[in-house]
Amino acid sequence: MDADELRALQAPLKERYKADAGSARITLRASGAVDDAKIACNIETGRAIASAGLHPATGGSGLELCSGDMLLEALVACAGVTLKAVATAIGVDLARADVRAEGDLDFRGTLGVDKAAAVGFEAIRLKFDIVSEAPQEKIDQLLKLTERYCVVLQTLARPPQLTATVERSGPGT
Repeated sequence: MDADELRALQAPLKERYKADAGSARITLRASGAVDDAKIACNIETGRAIASAGLHPATGGSGLELCSGDMLLEALVACAGVTLKAVATAIGVDLARADVRAEGDLDFRGTLGVDKAAAVGFEAIRLKFDIVSEAPQEKIDQLLKLTERYCVVLQTLARPPQLTATVERSGPGT
């Protein structure tokens, strides 16, 4: 896909969203079912069922996906797609681009060993390895725009309002 094809694809969407801001607002959903037999949650991905479980550092077998890894994978996927879309839009030819994310965790927090230890990532580093003949100014612009338009990166940088509720059904309700 080139810049003209991308613009042509996105132009009607942009026009609709300008004319009707409400049409740009959608709700994405994810769901899963807690496994009855093991400490795991089966996530419906749209393509297959992914089984997420405890990380080995918290007693997991390592056979299931770790949700922390999945968070980093979502960041890499979103950043990679955004990087490619931005590169296409601004005319930066990428001979190759690799994206990596790494995050630091202190499992004492998750396991309740130390109340002062954070639960969750203390730091996340997103790295792009780019091979391109574009001038440095264009690469700088590419990074700036990728950071600006990457949904997952922006969600982590500016956490949304978050709520957790319980809905009871079945026996005992």
